Amino acid sequence: MIPIRVTGSRPWAATALAVRAAKGPLAIQVALTVVSGALPVCVAWLTKLTLDGLVEGVPGSTMVGLGAALAVVGLVAGILPQVSHYVRRESDRRIGLMADERLCTAVNGFVGLSRFEDPAFVDRLRLARQGGGKNPGTVVDGYLGIVRALLTISGFLATLLVLSPLMTVLVSAAGVPTMIAEWALARRRARLVWTIGPTERREFFYGSLISDGEAAKELRLFGIGGFLRDRMLADRRTANAAKRALDRREVAVQSGLAALAAAASGAGLIWAVGAAHAGRLSVGGIVVFIAAVAGVQAAVRTLAAELARCYEAVLLFDHYRAVLDCAPDLPVAASPRALPALRRGIELRDVWFRYTDEHPWVLRGVDLWIPYGESVALVGLNGAGKSTVVKLLCRMYDPTRGQVLWDGVDIRDVDPCALRERIGAVFQDFVSYDMTAAENIALGDLSVLEALDAAGPNGGDAEAPVEIRAAALRAGVHETVARLPHGYRTLLSRTFFTEADRDDPATGVMLSGGQSQRLALARAFLRDRRDLMILDEPSAGLDAEAEHEIHASLRLHRGNRTSVLVSHRLGAVREADAIVVLSGGRVVEQGAHHELLAREGEYARLFTLQAEGYRADEDEILTTAGSQPGTESLRELS
Repeated sequence: MIPIRVTGSRPWAATALAVRAAKGPLAIQVALTVVSGALPVCVAWLTKLTLDGLVEGVPGSTMVGLGAALAVVGLVAGILPQVSHYVRRESDRRIGLMADERLCTAVNGFVGLSRFEDPAFVDRLRLARQGGGKNPGTVVDGYLGIVRALLTISGFLATLLVLSPLMTVLVSAAGVPTMIAEWALARRRARLVWTIGPTERREFFYGSLISDGEAAKELRLFGIGGFLRDRMLADRRTANAAKRALDRREVAVQSGLAALAAAASGAGLIWAVGAAHAGRLSVGGIVVFIAAVAGVQAAVRTLAAELARCYEAVLLFDHYRAVLDCAPDLPVAASPRALPALRRGIELRDVWFRYTDEHPWVLRGVDLWIPYGESVALVGLNGAGKSTVVKLLCRMYDPTRGQVLWDGVDIRDVDPCALRERIGAVFQDFVSYDMTAAENIALGDLSVLEALDAAGPNGGDAEAPVEIRAAALRAGVHETVARLPHGYRTLLSRTFFTEADRDDPATGVMLSGGQSQRLALARAFLRDRRDLMILDEPSAGLDAEAEHEIHASLRLHRGNRTSVLVSHRLGAVREADAIVVLSGGRVVEQGAHHELLAREGEYARLFTLQAEGYRADEDEILTTAGSQPGTESLRELS
């Protein structure tokens, strides 16, 4: 079992965040808490005075005043929860806004990718997002609940002390076991949340797969829906068993506490009746005594519950603080060097890389020169290190050993944002944003996006800034977008809907995978005047005709711009100025297409294998065609 410890600074960190975000509402909450804590004691004493006045025959004006006071207290008691609820919600909104702003700022501050490729950190980040915005408010609410309970307990104990010092000691002593037991249960509940967390997350994962539209095809084709359901139910049963065990313990403990409270109340009631019979206690005194005993017991339970709530919220807030307190994933120079315009080229000099000391080497002493104005293609089998080279060029990671030099300047010495401003890229695992078609493209250049936003939501249904349309034309997606219900202003999502417009196709359209990839390519083309263009499998999801069009467009517009192309399809890279073959994390060959074929090395072997696959398909077509008309001309073309 993983021990759970509360760091001393965490409660104060949560409180400081809440106070900074919502000073005004929290001040009102404190005032309302003081009033609500004193109200039960005021009601008990006013009731006592009223009953004693009726028995003793006090003047009518005094009785009317007591009745009016009870009415006012009752009115306050009725309105107070509503006002408190509103103020608490307003505090939660302000705290949540500031907490989310700080979390997003911290996450955006991570320079590289290592955090997001660490499963433990990703899990912690998810918990931080879930609870970071509400846990500070919960901690403060818990504090105020503790204050309210302590005020009520203090008032009723003072009342009991006036009536009977001995009974005050008895009732106070009876509350001690309640506090200890409730605290122990709170620790167990908090520990249970942590220990069954992975089980509940797996259960959620399986349940989400069963209801996920994208997974529906495979689930039905492979018949694995029942398998996933059984795994989900197994995890649910495991979590339920742990919760059931705690619930049973809680029932036993709470029953014992209830019996103890009943015994203390019974003893107090017997004493009160005897004291009243002996003339030492009035009728009103009996009422206030009973109210005080019940009030102390209820307030003690509330106090324990609020302490437990604070304890659990502080534990969960630890995940939020851990994300905010993370050390930088990549070092950033205190005084970054200016990044010169690329005029000579980019060099990887004796670059070694592995993700952690426990992982194998991905790159082993790579020396690579990317000349200015030329296109360099990276090819090789899966795991050869192609994508890692791309990550290093974008400074998503730093080499474990060696350097990446931009016109002789180590990119570790420059501002990462300045470096990435000089790079355009499209990746195989591109992102399709739930935004309009124009916004999906404009995200490639925020200055264009700002111009688009300035035009407003009604800035023309089909039109878009010329830069966006030019990028779409180059990517071959302009006609597709122009035919959408609102052209470039069409929302490419079926997520943001109300029931009223769910069946209206104009409210959102889903593009195909190939169309979405072309849109991502247009996003990269919007940055085509950058110093370096990286194309990581830019046509992997496209058909043969679309792939030909894309690469023709790339050749046409590449000009003298520096580019790096990664592709498994060797036919797509044959016109690159230089082809670099990676194998086992090393550069094993490099040269032009015809040079590498002449060497009959690794590139020639891979190229021949792919070519044989196409020839085999072609021969099968020719064999099937037999002596049908046109076969001779087909053979001649082959």
